Amino acid sequence: MKLIVLDRDGVINEDSDAYVKTLEEWIPIPGSLQAIARLSQAGWTVAVATNQSGLARGMFDASTLDDMHFKMQQLVMEQGGRIDLIVHCPHGPDAGCECRKPKPGLFRTIAEHFGLADLKGVPVVGDSHRDLHAGLMLGGTPYLVRTGKGLRTLEGTLPSGTQVFDDLAAVVDHLLEKSR
Repeated sequence: MKLIVLDRDGVINEDSDAYVKTLEEWIPIPGSLQAIARLSQAGWTVAVATNQSGLARGMFDASTLDDMHFKMQQLVMEQGGRIDLIVHCPHGPDAGCECRKPKPGLFRTIAEHFGLADLKGVPVVGDSHRDLHAGLMLGGTPYLVRTGKGLRTLEGTLPSGTQVFDDLAAVVDHLLEKSR
């Protein structure tokens, strides 16, 4: 199985320091939905792992989050692709949970869902240190995008082996070229 794990905000859709709280605020990054569709069409399994502390903060409810994810899935389907699994952490940063990135709980859930012992070599695409570190804990290969908080993340020290790309479409171009 060719599996990839994507962060959501800042990778697939525009991010906001004020949080993405409504369906109208969920705006895809140009080329991201088509990139996911190209992965699907090439036989990749696509999973999304996203921290959604806006739930714990009362900024939106579970129904609104479901609507955002439904919109994302519908738009990817309109491009001829699919998202195979979406997992999210609903907790705030002080909850002490195991699912909030940079902890590996969401990635463990993805591995278990697909019957994998770990995510060794699986591309993990994010725009922040916490995305990359969470994936690394289960053996994932880190890919940083410059969209979202990516440029800010570049100012720090990246995990060893991190590959940096302009956006998700550029990551997908690289992966599809590499797998030919």
